[in-house]
Amino acid sequence: MQESVIEESFSNEMCESSSPSSEKPIYSCHVCGDTFSDKSLFKIHTQMHTDKPYSCHICKYSFSKKSNLKNHMKTHTGLKPYICKFCETAFSNKSTLNNHVRIHTKEKPYSCHVCGSAFSQIATLKNHIRIHSGEKPYSCEVCGDNFSQKSNLKNHMKRHSGEKPFSCEICNSSFARNSSFKMHLRKHSGERPFPCEICGSAFSQNSNLKTHMRIHSGEKPYSCRVCGYAFSDQSYMKVHMRVHTHDKPYSCQVCGSAFAQKSTLENHIRTHTGERPYICKICGNAFAQNSNLKNHMKTHERERT
Repeated sequence: MQESVIEESFSNEMCESSSPSSEKPIYSCHVCGDTFSDKSLFKIHTQMHTDKPYSCHICKYSFSKKSNLKNHMKTHTGLKPYICKFCETAFSNKSTLNNHVRIHTKEKPYSCHVCGSAFSQIATLKNHIRIHSGEKPYSCEVCGDNFSQKSNLKNHMKRHSGEKPFSCEICNSSFARNSSFKMHLRKHSGERPFPCEICGSAFSQNSNLKTHMRIHSGEKPYSCRVCGYAFSDQSYMKVHMRVHTHDKPYSCQVCGSAFAQKSTLENHIRTHTGERPYICKICGNAFAQNSNLKNHMKTHERERT
């Protein structure tokens, strides 16, 4: 029955080209507009939009192409025949190996047409484009929050379940994500494996390095939709948006004063506690805010001159 439906779809979607009748007909996809001269290729393509008929009998994951199912089955068998010539890491399919090799070659063939950022994988480019489009196709069924990436939704769901399977043996902190756990461990070890090739600054997270690189490049991909002000980091833009929304989510438990930024609240709390954690190494004077210490250091600089 399904085959007859597909065949009927072919006849409905097929459109003859304006070329002589001796030439092959053109099959046009009504979903995305792609055209094919070969009927079998058109049939494979339409399955991407309609269904995923090839299912794994072990985990029930489904695929639109038989070749994708074959590659997937290798994850169950443990077979990894594709070896990286640079580091000898093994992979179950060739496409994953090709993506991995670009880590060594630094090749980034996929470019964003909006800001020019380049990526080694097309999937990463697709996720990046959602920064510009604002698209968030993955929704949480519990609270309704939307996400641009499926992985972010999966991590978010752990907040509802309370699951935190990754525990630090040093301080007993627990984490929902392995990546967060690994980043946390660097606080204890002091490891900063991501260095800037321009100025030598090192970072514990690759994302922090990428944000830092924008200082050198001048790139500011995040723009305020209200006033157009641009930022190098998405978190800076989120804080900036509170200027327009007047949102002040951080409140002082002592006096009730509210602030737009957590750091401003922390500085404010010191007016109640009297804490002065910023100490001058020259004269020993202590300050509640780092900015006050920096201004103080200028007095010593003037003394030297």
